[in-house]
Amino acid sequence: MLLLRIIGILTAITIGSGIVAWLFTRDRRYLVLSGRVALGALILALVILVLMAAERLIIL
Repeated sequence: MLLLRIIGILTAITIGSGIVAWLFTRDRRYLVLSGRVALGALILALVILVLMAAERLIIL
């Protein structure tokens, strides 16, 4: 779980810094990068939740 927290914090920092970079430069690639990181983090979170649910079902 510590690893998930570290990944979450790094993801939030990456998305936040991409948005701040876009605000300063108005270069759209920073928003695209933030969107891709957010999508990747969402997919990773869903995969982990599915694995945790599968583990619960197997134990029962």
